[in-house]
Amino acid sequence: MISPLRFCMFDKHLIAVKMIQKNVIYIFLLLVFVQKISAKVYHIGTEQEFKAIESILVAGDEVEIKSGNYTDWAIVISSKGTLAKPIIIRAEKSGLVTFSGSITKPVFKISGDYIFINGINFKNGVLSKTGILIELNKTNNCRISDCNFSANQVKSQFTPLVVVSGNGSNNIVQGCSFIANVDNQDVQVKITKESYPKFTLIENNIFSDKVKVSWQNGNGGECVQIGQDPVLLGNQRPESTVRKNRFIRCNGENEVISNKSSGNKYLNNYFEDNDGELVMRGGHDCVITDNTFKGGTGAIRINGTGHTVIKNKIVGIQTAIRLMYGMAKGKEEVGFYIAASNCMIKDNTIANATTGILVGDSKDANWTGKFDTKRYPSPVMQSVAPFDNTIGENRFKNVKAEVIRK
Repeated sequence: MISPLRFCMFDKHLIAVKMIQKNVIYIFLLLVFVQKISAKVYHIGTEQEFKAIESILVAGDEVEIKSGNYTDWAIVISSKGTLAKPIIIRAEKSGLVTFSGSITKPVFKISGDYIFINGINFKNGVLSKTGILIELNKTNNCRISDCNFSANQVKSQFTPLVVVSGNGSNNIVQGCSFIANVDNQDVQVKITKESYPKFTLIENNIFSDKVKVSWQNGNGGECVQIGQDPVLLGNQRPESTVRKNRFIRCNGENEVISNKSSGNKYLNNYFEDNDGELVMRGGHDCVITDNTFKGGTGAIRINGTGHTVIKNKIVGIQTAIRLMYGMAKGKEEVGFYIAASNCMIKDNTIANATTGILVGDSKDANWTGKFDTKRYPSPVMQSVAPFDNTIGENRFKNVKAEVIRK
């Protein structure tokens, strides 16, 4: 039997616990209220107004750009938001804020954390060599979403519209459209000897109606490029993911997506009527799975070691998957192209093709005079055949030659 004294002490203890819990709740609600009060929404309509607040932006702030057409902006933001309170830069009304005209500097150069850019148009811009529409530089957890990039033109080869660069991580380009841009790269993940971003996500975007570049060598028109120097920097591992994007009538160059680094993933993308391929130009250990290719000139081209190519659906393409000869092999040798090796090509569905899988394309191709052998101490002949690749359990329908080995 519990004594009245013990019962009373227990009851007082219970009341004290409940009071502490209630006070904690009050404090939490007060903090939330204070945070909401301290966060500000800035309504701006000029570059000068934006620059006036650049240095005072704090977590939770929003910058609302008034509807209209704008030129000659160069905004630099290094503020830091948080997961709970990102800094948001957005159009007053989605799609009604447009930047255009001559672009000589990044329109938005972001170098902070948790900064989101949302709902802005970039149309009819003319970009010089130093002109970029949005650059995420040394950023963490920043996001570009629901922006439209259309009919922009660059004046210098290999110029991207959007670039993710520097030592940062977990940045996202999401839900944007890249339509009818000219002579440019759309999205670039930049890799240098000194730095590169990790875990970039390029997701749910549409790339379409990209005409052939005007550059003499036909390069510089990728929709997505991850890495720029596959010969000397192909072993760098940015571990980017490109998934659930649509590539339609992208004819800028032979590489719709150009992979020039290691450890990246290409998942659940849709390709239709493109004059170009998803290309493992360099790098190793990438994953290409659950993509759909319909029509066009090609689907998947592979150089490098350790790639996994599984569960892709390829329909109406003359040669679906190509494993290439190289000048060198493995991850340590230097070669302008590395022979395809130790790759798994499995469980793909290929229909209505002349050749399903070609093992050994570009045999003995001669690159004399076509690249700088001092910068790249590589043999000039593609004489190293693909080797040690696993090819099996693929499904073929109406394919004249399922697997050809050269």
